[in-house]
Amino acid sequence: MLQPFRLALALALVWGTAARAEPAPGARVRRERSVAIASTAAEPLPVVRVAQDTLTLLFFPSPIQKKTLTFDESRIRVLDAGERSVIVQPVANLGAGERQELGVFFADNRAPTRAVFVLVTDPSEVDARIDVQRPEPPDTACQPTAQAPAPKPEDFVLLGYVDEKGVTTSSSKGTLDAVQGFNLDKLVAFRGAGWILADVTIVNRPDRPAWTPREAMFVGRVGMRLRARLVAKKPGAILPGGYGRVLAAVEVPETKADLVFTLEVRGDEGRRLTIPDVRFPKSAAEDSP
Repeated sequence: MLQPFRLALALALVWGTAARAEPAPGARVRRERSVAIASTAAEPLPVVRVAQDTLTLLFFPSPIQKKTLTFDESRIRVLDAGERSVIVQPVANLGAGERQELGVFFADNRAPTRAVFVLVTDPSEVDARIDVQRPEPPDTACQPTAQAPAPKPEDFVLLGYVDEKGVTTSSSKGTLDAVQGFNLDKLVAFRGAGWILADVTIVNRPDRPAWTPREAMFVGRVGMRLRARLVAKKPGAILPGGYGRVLAAVEVPETKADLVFTLEVRGDEGRRLTIPDVRFPKSAAEDSP
């Protein structure tokens, strides 16, 4: 039995030969082309032309998580999914103005983390092969990442971030170390299946300079340090007297106890936002018989 990648490659070779042949009168012209996925929510989604009588191969530049494929099964078939390829075909030609979405997450969690396409049926052309292009992230290793294309609720379940135990939360607010010049407006701590996330809204005091958060770290009570991913709701500097909202997230081992960390967010000129005793409570399901 052919492996999925070999099957996709063999089909691609067959389709490539067919695509170069002269089409029958009135038949759709088969195309092979490259499309770039959207890297931000503001960018339009790439369009892929599909037809009932044609298999369309999507070939990705890096491995994908097959179990995270999302599509309307009543309108779209996924005939094969490999490590770096997906073969799709509509159940029937899509109607005029009908737009179906197909999405999948990459396996490496590098931005952009998810590829999403709009599937349509064109009366004159169909895509036999799509070589997916993934934009390279800018060289801003120390910058918090901008917002990625908005995921859907089902994506969290498919990725395993939310399970039957759900998500627990805790919250706090108050004054932080005046020497650093920050006030804590609000903090909400989330804990899910193998991950924790702190959603922090802070105030940069009016007598302090503008400050850009650049990296985050969770520090445990016994000195364990976990480097977190840092996302700013509004990337850039927090002005004097202004508010800023940042989210720090990291994967953690599964445990049946509450987790308590000190959150450190470092930024310009050595200024550091330090929030002690951030509590991530265990799931109530852990206490169930």
